[in-house]
Amino acid sequence: MAELDHYRNIGIFAHVDAGKTTTTERILKLTGKIHKSGEVHDGEATTDFMDQERERGITIQSAATSCEWNKHRLNIIDTPGHVDFTIEVYRSLKVLDGGIGVFCGSGGVEPQSETNWRYANDSAVSRVILVNKLDRLGADFYRVVKQVKDVLAANALVMVLPIGTEENFCGVVDLLTRKAWVWDDSGLPENYTLQDVPADMVDLVEEYREKLIETAVEQDDDILEAYLDGNEPSLADIKRCIRKGTIALDFFPTYCGSAFKNKGIQPVLDAVVDYLPSPMEVPPQPEVDLEGNPTGKFAIVDVNKPFRALAFKIMDDRFGALTFTRIYSGKIEKGSTVLNTATGKTERIGRMVEMHANSREEISSAHAGDIIAIVGMKNVQTGHTLCDPDHPATLEPMIFPDPVISIAIKPKDKAASEKMGIALAKMIAEDPSFRVETDEDSKETIIKGMGELHLDIKVDILRRTHGVDVEVGKPQVAYRETITLAKSDSYTHKKQSGGSGQFGKIDYMVEPGEPGSGFTFESKVTGGNVPREYWPAVEKGFRFCMSQGVLAGFPLLDVKVTLLDGGFHAVDSSAIAFEIAAKGAYRQTIPLAGPQLIEPIMKVDVFTPEDHVGDVIGDLNRRRGMIKAQEAGPTGVRIKAEAPLSDMFGYIGDLRTMTSGRGQFSMEFSHYLPCPKNVSEQVIKEVKERQAANKK
Repeated sequence: MAELDHYRNIGIFAHVDAGKTTTTERILKLTGKIHKSGEVHDGEATTDFMDQERERGITIQSAATSCEWNKHRLNIIDTPGHVDFTIEVYRSLKVLDGGIGVFCGSGGVEPQSETNWRYANDSAVSRVILVNKLDRLGADFYRVVKQVKDVLAANALVMVLPIGTEENFCGVVDLLTRKAWVWDDSGLPENYTLQDVPADMVDLVEEYREKLIETAVEQDDDILEAYLDGNEPSLADIKRCIRKGTIALDFFPTYCGSAFKNKGIQPVLDAVVDYLPSPMEVPPQPEVDLEGNPTGKFAIVDVNKPFRALAFKIMDDRFGALTFTRIYSGKIEKGSTVLNTATGKTERIGRMVEMHANSREEISSAHAGDIIAIVGMKNVQTGHTLCDPDHPATLEPMIFPDPVISIAIKPKDKAASEKMGIALAKMIAEDPSFRVETDEDSKETIIKGMGELHLDIKVDILRRTHGVDVEVGKPQVAYRETITLAKSDSYTHKKQSGGSGQFGKIDYMVEPGEPGSGFTFESKVTGGNVPREYWPAVEKGFRFCMSQGVLAGFPLLDVKVTLLDGGFHAVDSSAIAFEIAAKGAYRQTIPLAGPQLIEPIMKVDVFTPEDHVGDVIGDLNRRRGMIKAQEAGPTGVRIKAEAPLSDMFGYIGDLRTMTSGRGQFSMEFSHYLPCPKNVSEQVIKEVKERQAANKK
């Protein structure tokens, strides 16, 4: 059990291009796991092993690896930064105990950093911060620290100060030890010397050191009292206080460096060991029942407790399906049997491996705190709980956002059609934010995802990895429908067909619900006119119809239905009669309740050089965008806006043209808003034309 104290399960997360993957490479090199660092821009990074990742220089799927530092075992997950793949960050943070948040020294707190930080807060993950790329033009450590406080509302506890800046950056001063780590220009991480603080930094170091100690000692009343009496605590006491505050999320130890130049990484690794929690120091995972309600029990991190593990990622490769699993309690051995509580079926554990990006090491057993991959599991999906068959339990599941964009794909020939079905099934298992369905009218295959890049990558994987050549249709927006008026109505379902008939009468009211509420149902029937056992049938009938709106067949959102009264027949009434009555009521009343088309509005964050701001804002206005804020930075301007998804297709190409290739943007779903009349009419017309063409 002692060795669990020496485990650190950490993730590395940040905005696109902040240097996560490069940081991971340097950590692996420093810990002796690899002998030569691969560069992202050369397509040679260890954790970017997909063809698509190497070509585009971005991380698409999270990669797991492990290494050792100061006799501690680090299980590391390198996550993607691009907004279309945030699902990978979310599910990784769900199973990690700590993280390194990487921020670009010149770019600062970028939009995806905010999203990832929010996910980490939701999962209560302790973090240390690395302000990276301090060797870049426009890099400013102090500005980024201020942004962390202002934008993320996070308390950045400064642990080191940079020596020099931009091209003169050469090392860091450790505030606790008052020692300067200075690297030479060889680019080798081990080529550093410990020196005294540079003379021109002594006052600044003392100022920041005092702030650091004052913040730390607040974690312990006795140490705080002694400090206020003029006694400086020992180094061990300060570190203990920092560890306590970091685990409690009161503050985030903040470091700086340049991963590319191999400067400043060792202090970050020391911080991971010193301040981030072991699996035993994080709140235990709550257990839930099959409906998802908390049971009040927890998976305690203990090798001797019953086995509990969460499958957080499925990956298909040439050796078969790999199920990435975080073990929360108990132990597991090769050949043992586990129960999947989601399916109710047991599976035998054949092979278990420890992952190092896309290579692996066979292991025969694993225990609480480990992150492993199990080979060849049949019916496991992301978020399923694996447990001891004699002590069944379900861990809190993962919740994934709905896709906002879809495209139709069609195999080029019959042979490709058969392969496509198998390939898509594997891809759905790997990525819960990727959905596939068949259009009932046109019989087309529709793939749905989180953004254009997301679907672009999926089509690329279909073609290259699975050898399925497909034709791709135009992107489609996930429109929805809602109602704008409250309407009271009555509906009677009456059918006589010899013997007993069917009878159900309902008086009800439909009204617009709160934004984001989906479908809500309430019964105010008194006096038994509609017996209580028929209420669920009425709700079921309405809920069933919500999947198809009356304007263009898009799902209906944010509607409240209240059952007010009704009538029943002692012989002819049944649950099915009331369900049919509810379906008839939906068809009768929703068209009268002011149905309206609503469209997905995206949160858009654009970075542009200063001399192109006018063009970019003008273009966003043409796309029906609402400008929310502008922030000037050292290398350009960040424009925050909201814009409808339907007008943002192909935006990256236009932005690059306007900004001579220097503009960047990210976009994520924000909320739904009513469509303007002209857009609504056009969408409904297109849907009807498509349906008419399919009928022919």
